[in-house]
Amino acid sequence: MATYKQIVKQYSPLLRDITHIPSKEVEILLLFILQKNTIWLHLNYDKQCECENELKKLVQKRATNYPLEYITQQATFYGETFFVRDGVLIPRPETEILVEKAVEILKNIPNPQIVEVGTGSGIISVMLALLIPNIKITAVDINPKALELAQKNSQKFNVDDKIDFVLSDIFTNINPSNFDMCISNPPYIEQNFKLPLNVKFEPKEALFGGKNGDELLKKITDATVYNNIKYLLCEMGYNQKKSMEQYLEQFDTKSIEFYKDYEKFDRGFVVEFNNVR
Repeated sequence: MATYKQIVKQYSPLLRDITHIPSKEVEILLLFILQKNTIWLHLNYDKQCECENELKKLVQKRATNYPLEYITQQATFYGETFFVRDGVLIPRPETEILVEKAVEILKNIPNPQIVEVGTGSGIISVMLALLIPNIKITAVDINPKALELAQKNSQKFNVDDKIDFVLSDIFTNINPSNFDMCISNPPYIEQNFKLPLNVKFEPKEALFGGKNGDELLKKITDATVYNNIKYLLCEMGYNQKKSMEQYLEQFDTKSIEFYKDYEKFDRGFVVEFNNVR
């Protein structure tokens, strides 16, 4: 029977074309099976592995480009570990920037009320609930699976008393009259864009925003303005700055900021509208 060290070395080549950290991912899968941490594994590297058959199945599944996060049912965001599941979008590191932008504004608003459109796994709402005292959040999504998962994450972090989860298409099933901010990481990929292999396992409705990709961004903008919500923060596609700049020109805005992600691609915008409470 092989040791853990030998097993990691044996199965890593199967993931060389899938990830730049094949050995690390084999270790993650091992730890998921064993329900142990990295320190335990390194202390026990020379002990015999008794779960090779189970590991082999998971490595083979990962080798099809099936997301690691769906296998382990967890993802890291903002330094915290969240539940994830198939059928719900996997959190991305660049969305942390959207959270940071929101915190900058919300920390100066007493008892802020916000709405998140397309909450997915709930990471944005949960992090804002953790970071901002006395906040009240309405988090909407059209996917019941996502809302169930988001509720689970809010309970994990003990913030479910701060967040109402509602099945709704934008503001259809809620009363948006008292919100200070609308925040969203909506689907924004254009219809004919060829997805990377690993992303093909994620729900299409959480990825594609329409023919040009920016249709939902514009709908959210319209709904925000119509309901007199002062701040709008959205993530967007790397190639949508120009179209959103032009679209926002029609509104009475106090400030518009476009920001870049960690790879220096255009990734989102922050708008403050004029003449709103």
